[in-house]
Amino acid sequence: MNPLDPLSLQSITRRRFFSGAVNTIGAALGTAALADGLPTSLLTRALGDEARRPMPHFAPKAKRVIYLHMEGGPSQLDLFDYKPGLYDLFDKDLPDSVRNGQRLTGMTSGQSRFPVAPSAFRFTRHDNRGDGLWLSELLPHLGTVANELCMVRSVHTDAINHEPAITFMQTGTQQPGRPSLGSWLSYGLGSGNRNLPTFVVMITQGFGNMQALAARFWGSGFLPSEHQGCKLRSSGDPVLYLKDPPGVTPTDRRAMLDLAHALDADEKARTLDPEIDARIAQQEMAFRMQTSVPELVDLSGESEETFALYGENAKKPGTFASSCLLARRLAERGVRCIQLYMRGWDQHGSLPGEMRKQAEAVDQPIAALLKDLRRRGLLDETLVVFGGEFGRTVYSQGSLSRDNYGRDHHPRCFSMWLAGGGIRPGTVWGETDDFSYNIVRDPVHVHDLHATILHLLGFDHERLTYRHEGRDFRLTDVAGKVVKGILR
Repeated sequence: MNPLDPLSLQSITRRRFFSGAVNTIGAALGTAALADGLPTSLLTRALGDEARRPMPHFAPKAKRVIYLHMEGGPSQLDLFDYKPGLYDLFDKDLPDSVRNGQRLTGMTSGQSRFPVAPSAFRFTRHDNRGDGLWLSELLPHLGTVANELCMVRSVHTDAINHEPAITFMQTGTQQPGRPSLGSWLSYGLGSGNRNLPTFVVMITQGFGNMQALAARFWGSGFLPSEHQGCKLRSSGDPVLYLKDPPGVTPTDRRAMLDLAHALDADEKARTLDPEIDARIAQQEMAFRMQTSVPELVDLSGESEETFALYGENAKKPGTFASSCLLARRLAERGVRCIQLYMRGWDQHGSLPGEMRKQAEAVDQPIAALLKDLRRRGLLDETLVVFGGEFGRTVYSQGSLSRDNYGRDHHPRCFSMWLAGGGIRPGTVWGETDDFSYNIVRDPVHVHDLHATILHLLGFDHERLTYRHEGRDFRLTDVAGKVVKGILR
């Protein structure tokens, strides 16, 4: 468009005119912010409503989330939902009245029998008064912090297979391509540390059947790409291209970025493409991460007491213990959402043996994380969430013995726990039937869980929206309610 052509000027829409004005101001303030450290909140307030990042709707109880996702669907029956009455029903068929024609996966829909499989593990009540939380013998360390936990036994989901169920748990929909929970938090809260990403992801390999983890589980969807999760690698450089190539100095890199930003600014003026701002922000973040990430992953300053707390595996990159220790370090540095994935909880067979290894890998590090956050004064402002994408069936998949069995996927009810920022500790919420098959009290849908998480971070889930393709989208779609009974 030739700006001197009066016909071209007539073709400028009101939206394009004001968008251009906002973007011009934003470019100027953005340059100042990058050069002089102008606070992000001041920058966004200066840009006006059209460019302003959402602010919390009310005072938050938590400043950040550490989300421990157990990929594969850990068995609530073998970890959290104690059902002693099942021992008398070993190998008896699950009554039809309990299953009531509910949907099955293709892996067990052809079974002629649905034999009840009681847990092979003992349970202990963790409270001096004798009325505390029941936990499996697989979680002795978690038992030492049981009074910090709010156990929700009545979570349920819409999906029955891994891919759509993880997508639903992470993004609020089974459809691929929507923003993840961490991206919504990044979009809503902004950064608490200019030198680290707002949303960080770490993955640990497990010991059982491991499902694929797609990058879209921590993707930004239609939100600006600066809000996608940054995955830290478990070997080599934590982030690709963290080091400059041989012969390239930091001064050279800075000059290259300045030139790229100038070209980007010209392109932005021509196209008004808001994604260019995200590209500039990501390039600047990458430049700062060359200093901040090596400092983050350098554990040489941690005490031997701390390594003893998390376990010796904390010294080995890529282990769940190491990720938990890094999660604490990220929380200290103001990262808003820290997501740890532990793969391998998909036990369709040989559950007792595989689950022992899985639980051993996560039990001490998780308990240590809660203790470490507590002693550093961070737990009350950090929301910790633990859970998988669904639960497991009470009946055995395939062969059954008292010490060997498998369990199929079960979306009808499963257990998750929360701790820290704004959560009522030492609480059990919800109840399942005698078979841990159906919910009998206080159901909590995935949308309810998301609404509650956002509430604790200061957001009304119905008002944290982003306009895309002509309508406002939100994490909880058109559903969800805050579970007030678990709040402090």
